Amino acid sequence: MNRSRWFLLGFMVFALLASVGYYLTASRGDPKSAGDGPGGPFQLVDQNGAQVTEAALKGHWSVVFFGYTYCPDICPGTLQNLALVKDRLGPKGRDLKIVFISVDPARDTAAHNKEWLAVQGAPPGTLALTGSDQQVAQAAKAYKVYYQKAGDGLNYSVNHSSVVYLMDPKGRFNRVLVYNLPDEMVTQIQKGMRGE
Repeated sequence: MNRSRWFLLGFMVFALLASVGYYLTASRGDPKSAGDGPGGPFQLVDQNGAQVTEAALKGHWSVVFFGYTYCPDICPGTLQNLALVKDRLGPKGRDLKIVFISVDPARDTAAHNKEWLAVQGAPPGTLALTGSDQQVAQAAKAYKVYYQKAGDGLNYSVNHSSVVYLMDPKGRFNRVLVYNLPDEMVTQIQKGMRGE
């Protein structure tokens, strides 16, 4: 393997371990008591070009994750897992909103995000958000998300955190969900909805 592949593999292992560690820490005790948890103000644009703020997370449970549409595996896999989770939740899953926030605003325009959602077969109501570099940086900071461009030219990648956040109907952070464990995500969302 060349150096860049080793770096990518190392980053993916780091991101997975960080996600699991954060999940284990955040899921102890009462997750709603964590006042310094992820979440906060943002101002972005959805796939239809409409302005969206953190108010979009209120009135229903939401799952929020960051990524980019050119991501070869983690981001489409996360979206597919969340669609599966939404389905497995049955009637309670109907009001669960999936929110994807791009960390690649240079390529992930509103129109491109709309096309990506269609190709991925995203459930109705899914939001794909983007914005200026500054707006994306503000949202990432609010959610404590790491991201960094890797490489040059048109085919660059973006290293980023792979955590999924469960937000309650008041738009507050409830707990972290591990993106590649759909059965555990269903269990944790059910616990969150029951107030456990």
